[in-house]
Amino acid sequence: MIAIVDYKAGNLTSVKRALEYLGHECEITDRAAKIRAADRVILPGVGAAGATMENLRALNLADVLRHDVARAGKPFLGICIGIQVLLDRSEEDRADCLGIIAGHVARYPRSLDGRPLKVPQIGWNRVRQTRAHPVFAGVPDNTHFYFVNSYYPIPDDPSMTIATCEYGVNFAAAIARDNVIATQFHLEKSGSAGLKMLDNFCRLNF
Repeated sequence: MIAIVDYKAGNLTSVKRALEYLGHECEITDRAAKIRAADRVILPGVGAAGATMENLRALNLADVLRHDVARAGKPFLGICIGIQVLLDRSEEDRADCLGIIAGHVARYPRSLDGRPLKVPQIGWNRVRQTRAHPVFAGVPDNTHFYFVNSYYPIPDDPSMTIATCEYGVNFAAAIARDNVIATQFHLEKSGSAGLKMLDNFCRLNF
């Protein structure tokens, strides 16, 4: 069973439909016991860092994700806002986040070479794989994925970055450490490549 963490965000059903299409049993849940019992956990969604963390704390799920999922070695995938709240803090809402991965989240620059930069970034962008990781198995380098973001993650340890993207700045588009994997782009909205990565995560042995 794969638990999709329900913290009252949007886009959760899109992830569920993608997993069911791939043949993986899954459930959207806000119950700590079900998340602890799950074989794998996915934290997807859209929204602001402050509201995400407020809802996770109100549901008593923040510590579950820190201790019973990430530190316990359970396969854990963050998508979109799910990558950002893995880090220590975010400039968005000046939010204190989960602190599972050391680092912070910054806003995209307002301009590039004197020209305004459209924020949020919305649409398809090329992702460059910077080191081999099995979650990218069968996905060609420089594949385009779908992004909807105003902020981007900056892990303290650059070696955790497994893919980068360019939007005003060169930023970490995907990170991985042991059992924890996360992407800034929406796997469930990125066509066959995104589905392949979701399937890879569901089949990985850690």
